[in-house]
Formats: sequence, structure tokens, C-alpha cells
Amino acid sequence: MTRILNPKISPFHTEFVDVGEQHQIYLEQAGNVKGIPVLYLHGGPGGGTSENHRRYFDPEKYHYISFDQRGCGQSTPAAEIENNTSEKLIDDIEFIRRHLKIEQWLVVGGSWGTTLALLYGIEHPQRVLGFILRGVFLATQQEYNWLYKPDGVQGFFPDYYQDFISPLDEAQKLDPIKGYGDIFAGDNELAKSAACKAWYLWELRLSSIEHPPLGLSQVEDFHQACCMAKISQHYFQQKSFIKENYIIENINKISNIPAIVIHGRYDMVCQLQQAYKLVEHWPSARLQILPQAGHSGFESQTIDAMCKATDVMADFLRDK
Repeated sequence: MTRILNPKISPFHTEFVDVGEQHQIYLEQAGNVKGIPVLYLHGGPGGGTSENHRRYFDPEKYHYISFDQRGCGQSTPAAEIENNTSEKLIDDIEFIRRHLKIEQWLVVGGSWGTTLALLYGIEHPQRVLGFILRGVFLATQQEYNWLYKPDGVQGFFPDYYQDFISPLDEAQKLDPIKGYGDIFAGDNELAKSAACKAWYLWELRLSSIEHPPLGLSQVEDFHQACCMAKISQHYFQQKSFIKENYIIENINKISNIPAIVIHGRYDMVCQLQQAYKLVEHWPSARLQILPQAGHSGFESQTIDAMCKATDVMADFLRDK
């Protein structure tokens, strides 16, 4: 039977927590406070929490926890890149765990959320009960090239790629990540605005094979576009603040932690080969390839797989 999202639920508690260095992050909890603690990590970098992320989880089984990472969603300052690194986000996760007095939790993420989940697990393996990871991103040079250089995914979307590089001059088009950084560091507010929308639209257009493609006029949430563009660019120019192949080279630190890895065969943002490589190096991980899914977390096969995975993991953890 194909699963759909669980019914809508509202958080039973929301708050803003001060993590220092001028950053305040939005934190929410939902579901059953006596259930299995689960941390959901949103994508991006620069995405945000969504009411639909809560709906992957049975509210009777899970104590759901999620937060807007530094600079995005409802966290403040908005689109702030200062003191915004992978190491800082890992510290924020640990701060939240201690703040909520949670000993261990299931860690779940999508896209960039998988990167952060893996980095957190490598740093704090004793705190992780298990993983559910959708749309794996390992933050390697090959993945940056695939997304942003002219010999990667643009081969499938040459028209969309022209829109993506349209804010850049000819020299900047040779290295679009740096080119966008030059625009964001400049003083031309109109150019910044156009660049934010173009960056955000590029990923949106690549993300789904099930939903109709978007046009520039449909990028209505400028706050979301700004956070995604500026924070993603900041992270990717700095190689996500980790060494090349860091995750694979340190996967032994979480090799005994169970994981369900879910990946759409037609994911054009995060390539299936990265998920395949990850599971090859991770004895306790199981890969589920979705035959008719892209990158979006809310295509029908992905919803089905995520909801079933959370049920399976709940049963497994209850039986331990």
C-alpha cells in the first residue's frame, strides 16, 4: 500500500534559542514528548523547516524536533553568513540536544540535511540511534562541478542553465559559484536580488520530475530565495568547510549505526552514485532506489518511502 504523509500536526512548543555570535535559531517540537526522539535536518544550505517535514513521522511514535539552521527560515539574522560553518551547525545540534535533555536520537535529513546528519554522526556517534537519509550529498568537488560547472547537469537542462548563469559576466561564468559570491559581496542591490532568484530557481527546476517546472515569476518568496542563494554559495565556495572525501574517509566512525538511505534514480541535484558509494562503505546502511523519483522530498514515491522508513525504524528502535 502506498503511503501518504501523516496528518498535519502543529508544534507543541516553539522557541528561539541563542547559540551565540549574534545567531538565534528557531526550534520546534511536535508529536509525542515520550516517543522516540527524532531530529530532522532540512536541506539547503539555507532552506528551512516545513510543516510537511513533521508529516513523515507518526506523531504517536515520535518526539519530533527540528530547527532552522543559522541564517535561514525564522532564525536571525536572516541570510547571515558570518559565523556560519558546518562546525558551528554541529555545535548547534549538540546545544539543542543538551537543551532538551535528550540522551540519543534518530537523525533524519534530506539533501544538505544528509551532509549535516553524517557530519554530526561522525563527530558524535554515541548520540545517534540511527539515520534516515534522503537524497545524499557528500559535499565533494565532483558534486559542486555537477551542479554548477558547464559540463555537468546543464547537459540535461541547457535552457535552465542559461537562466542560472544570466546574472554573471563572461569571466564569472567560468566559475559560477565564485561569480555569484562576487555579486553578493558587491553593492548593487538589484543585481543581488536577481542573482538570489536565479540561484534559487535553478535548484527548484532540477528538483522534481513530478511537479511542473517553475518560471522566474513564480519565485515569490524572496526571503527563501535570498537565504538559499547566499548561504549555499557561502558554503559551497568554502567546500562546505570540510576536506575532500571527508565523509567517506570517516564513515568507519558510524559504521555500526543502522541507516536507511533513500534516493531517487532521477535525482538531478544529488547524484545516485554518491548514495551508492556511501552505502558501499557503510555495512549497516541499506539503500533504497526509487525508480520514478527525482530530488524533491515531496514526490509520491519519496513520501511513500520516507513514511515507511520512519515506521520501520520506529519498530526497530522499540525492539532494541
